[in-house]
Amino acid sequence: TRILANFGAGHNHIDTAAAKAAGVVVTNTPGVVTDATADIALTLILMTARRAGEGERLVRAGLWTGWQPTQMLGTHVTGLTAGIVGMGRIGQAVGRRCHFGFAMPVLFHNRSTVAGLDFPARQMPDLPSLLAAADVVVIAVPGGAGTRHLIGAAELAAMKPGGILVNVARGDVVDESALIDALRQGRIAGAGLDVYEREPAVPEALRALENAVLLPHLGTAAEQVRTEMALRAMANLVAFDEGRDPPDRVA
Repeated sequence: TRILANFGAGHNHIDTAAAKAAGVVVTNTPGVVTDATADIALTLILMTARRAGEGERLVRAGLWTGWQPTQMLGTHVTGLTAGIVGMGRIGQAVGRRCHFGFAMPVLFHNRSTVAGLDFPARQMPDLPSLLAAADVVVIAVPGGAGTRHLIGAAELAAMKPGGILVNVARGDVVDESALIDALRQGRIAGAGLDVYEREPAVPEALRALENAVLLPHLGTAAEQVRTEMALRAMANLVAFDEGRDPPDRVA
């Protein structure tokens, strides 16, 4: 028996059934990535709503002419309604930040019923009703075949015209072509992305859009977090080597 100790929580890039059939144990690093990923989600919400990337480009290009009452007006974040798709560890951490940090009513959609949250949140009966009610939609579902293109043209059309889509899950959860069309045509106000459908390739059409904030998969990119991830992966390897069941076994 061998082991594949994944450096990260998501493991949709690993064929766990094939690994099991081949006698390979698969582990991941859950928990330690939660807060860092949720922080990036809030970063993207703020950057997209307040047009921060666009504003920085203006300054760097030497085109800023000074403060004006109507210059670069964005969306006020405090009090917006947050809609979270996927209420696992990361979804809950995002919801907590939205509620306590920005007085945002929190709605969520999840495959199973979620109870016992430590902040107020309302579970919506289906995805379309969540998308229609939220000002900011944050994608926090696991990757994999079951969630590929979960957000497509129909889902984007269900969002508010002033809505913002944030994805910190996996790139292929969102139909990138449909998102580009929705942003180009102004069917939604903006998108904040940390992940992409064909990483590291980011379509030129997406890069050209001022209403898209694009980060290079920074979700867990903090030295402390990456160190904790490495130690967690090592703990799984040591447990396996010593004949114990790895603590973070997923297959």
